Amino acid sequence: MVDVQGSCDERFQAVADGLGLLLAGGDVGGSVAVLVDGEPVVDVWGGFADADRTLPWRRDTITDLWSVTKTMTALVALLLADRGELDLDAPVARYWPEFARAGKQAVLVRHLLSHSAGLPDWVGPVDQLYDWAAVTSRLASLPPQWEPGTESGYHSLTQGFLVGEVVRRVTGLSVGQVFAQQVAGPLGADLHLGLPAAHDHRVARTVPPPGHDEDYAAAAAVGAALPAGVEPVRVRDGNSVAWRRAQIPAASGFGNARSVAEVQSLLACAGTSAGVRVLSPAGCEVAGQVQVDGVDRVLGVRTSWGLGYALFGSALGWGGWGGSLVLVDPAARMVVAYVTNQMREPGDDDRGLGLAVAAHDGRAPG
Repeated sequence: MVDVQGSCDERFQAVADGLGLLLAGGDVGGSVAVLVDGEPVVDVWGGFADADRTLPWRRDTITDLWSVTKTMTALVALLLADRGELDLDAPVARYWPEFARAGKQAVLVRHLLSHSAGLPDWVGPVDQLYDWAAVTSRLASLPPQWEPGTESGYHSLTQGFLVGEVVRRVTGLSVGQVFAQQVAGPLGADLHLGLPAAHDHRVARTVPPPGHDEDYAAAAAVGAALPAGVEPVRVRDGNSVAWRRAQIPAASGFGNARSVAEVQSLLACAGTSAGVRVLSPAGCEVAGQVQVDGVDRVLGVRTSWGLGYALFGSALGWGGWGGSLVLVDPAARMVVAYVTNQMREPGDDDRGLGLAVAAHDGRAPG
């Protein structure tokens, strides 16, 4: 087992040991954090920030969170709703009139958050994802692929632009700016949607699964054929400067386990984290309300979606391409975050789940 750095309450030693075992088993680098009642009980990291294993993973190392980013974008929408600036039951077109085209008049804001809007596919080259106006204009022109609100189909890239454009229309700011000013900033969380160049030296580049190079594509995570015209995102895209600078609010957040846990602890602790209140208790509860439950049209598995989060019994959260995961348990007032730069093959990756189970064992009475 590889030694890890950081701090760990003795009740949760199995979590730190679990990270050590993953690193000893070949993973390049990663971090794990557990907060209970808003207080850190695990904050550990280890391994390396580069595939050549020359740069140690440090306390302030950050990496691409991939789809864990969606939970940050969801928090921004929940915050605006909590403050009465955004009506989750309103048609998207109330805030974004052009969106009503092609039969989307009845698409509601809550449909965007629950992956049930019927717009799951980004059709076009990856480099166009860096042009916000072009992406949102194209999405506004598309018809829904099914009756919105009736079933889900994972919006792997499009959800962030859809929710983010509503945020921009409501606030006049990008979702990354709102997140920085009203969530990460007040909490002191080192988490970024759109990464400034000053942080580049801290970034751990994503490492593809063993046996693959940087052409490894996100389509493999779903295991299904891509629709015609859809160009898959590849590891090399996520490792590019253009990806870091862009705001792709479904997939390009940069942080580490500590910062993910600090932010998502808001939902675990009824709207507060680090002693700072960001949401009301009622504003948190809506995240866990079931919107759609059934076999997801894209993922091909039964999925229960709340507002921006998948639901797992009394817990909620989501994972990212390659293995990172956040799981929030309001009943236990606990959040577990695992962030890694080491991808594994889909269907062969229970790393985050194993660490979450170890954390829940430590939280159990006695």
